[in-house]
Amino acid sequence: MRVHLCVVGRLRAGPERELVDDYLKRFDRTGRALGLGPVRIVEVDDRKGGGMAAEADLLRRALPSGARLCILDERGRLMTSPDFAAELGRVRDNGTQDLAFVIGGADGIDPALRAEADMALSFGQMVWPHMLVRVMLAEQLYRAASILSGSPYHRA
Repeated sequence: MRVHLCVVGRLRAGPERELVDDYLKRFDRTGRALGLGPVRIVEVDDRKGGGMAAEADLLRRALPSGARLCILDERGRLMTSPDFAAELGRVRDNGTQDLAFVIGGADGIDPALRAEADMALSFGQMVWPHMLVRVMLAEQLYRAASILSGSPYHRA
């Protein structure tokens, strides 16, 4: 199952970029044998003038046709890492070819795009900068692959 990160904003060189690259490289390595990956990142422009609706249009165009859509949103479902791993495995086992995670811009995700999502995931009730959410998602993808593979990375 291919994994897509469709995100608003460009992640410049720096510590966040290094963390995302590292975790996604680990995910690709671990996930390959599990039928997970590769990961593809599609960055769309931050449309301050057009607002969330303009960003949503760009995000829709970035989504692979027929992809299962999971948005990252503070109102989404809270999950433990093992639950997230199990959900990733279920989605894969149900024959999903493409799973797209969408991270909105500073104002969040347009309500119309939110309504189209198959799933909404939350990293807590606090609002996180979208660049940090990208790091946290990359780490959780790697952690999920590690859990599914039986690796000792996740200690619960």
